[in-house]
Amino acid sequence: MSKIVFSLLLLFTVSVIVAQEDDSPDEPIIPINKAGLLKNIDITFDMRMDFQAYTLRGGDNYYNGFQFENGFTALGIAAKINDKLKFNFRNRFNKDSDVQSLDRLGSNIELAYIDVKLSNSLNMYLGKMTAFYGGYEYEFIARDVLEYNDIYGNALAFVTGAGLSYKAFDNHKFGIQILNSRTALYEDLYGDVIAENIQEPDWPVSFVGNWRGSFFDGKLETIYSLSHSTEVKDRGTTFFTLGNKYENKNLTLMYDFHYSYEEIDTKGIVTSVTSDEVIAENVTYIENWFRGKYRINPKFEGLLTLMTSSAYDNAETEKDHIRTSYGIIPTVYYSPFNDLNVKFYFAYIGRYYDYSDYAINELGASSFNKNEVRIGFIAPLLLL
Repeated sequence: MSKIVFSLLLLFTVSVIVAQEDDSPDEPIIPINKAGLLKNIDITFDMRMDFQAYTLRGGDNYYNGFQFENGFTALGIAAKINDKLKFNFRNRFNKDSDVQSLDRLGSNIELAYIDVKLSNSLNMYLGKMTAFYGGYEYEFIARDVLEYNDIYGNALAFVTGAGLSYKAFDNHKFGIQILNSRTALYEDLYGDVIAENIQEPDWPVSFVGNWRGSFFDGKLETIYSLSHSTEVKDRGTTFFTLGNKYENKNLTLMYDFHYSYEEIDTKGIVTSVTSDEVIAENVTYIENWFRGKYRINPKFEGLLTLMTSSAYDNAETEKDHIRTSYGIIPTVYYSPFNDLNVKFYFAYIGRYYDYSDYAINELGASSFNKNEVRIGFIAPLLLL
């Protein structure tokens, strides 16, 4: 009896082994002849996390706060398919994943486009991409910006459309885009908040053009842009930026000027003061932004960001000044690893919002300030 049981067990074991061998794939998941394509694929995991301690003072605002925050967490894939075609994709996990009603992608999908090389100097871009707005504040990925100025802090940066870039000379590059001016339909963005004679346009579209220049062996660079967006029927936003950068050895200086005239208040700052039920019209935002960076040694960098932003209501007539905001952000970065781009930082963020007498007396606004200390790290990790 024991021999029969042993024989049956042996037969079962052999059968399992044979079955496992038969179930094994004949080829690897990634075929050997395609494995070399991996060298043309970059997979990145980017994150910024910090501990924050802050105070808010002014008007009805009086509180202190402490928290850890994931300021930026994203997974990106960039690949070169062949000499003529590339694609770029980025999913930012700490943004809304609800599918937007106009472009049919969630806000968390920041990039999803292809880059087609039409010639040695001409490229075409199709999909959801970064708008070609100018200025160096906008040039940085949000991972590296602790606090935006008012315009870019409320702007829609990633939109769907088509673009061309043309390298006219070695040191000069021009770009144009035709994009959706928003990602959602008007009623989904604004709900019951209305303005007079508002109608949904046939196409909420943006036209963007920019110029990137380089002078004096790259020591002086520029990113200038002009755009016009149709938000609603017969009304839009004209946005003009001048970005300038000087770099020499360990010192980098950047200065941006931003001007935005909006027939419908797309940033919402003026609207938040003037009314809860009617969108402000004919508003103007004017900004200055400065960033200086000095590399002390291979381990330490010092950074100083300064910014102002002024908001005006009813710009066609009275140009009522609503507020001016100020910002100062001194930061120290420490990079402990020689072969890994991970930075630890200590930063102070000071913001002051100074409302005009008109806004205080006529609209009930109150000036306030925010002081914040952050200790954290930035990790742009190349996984593949």
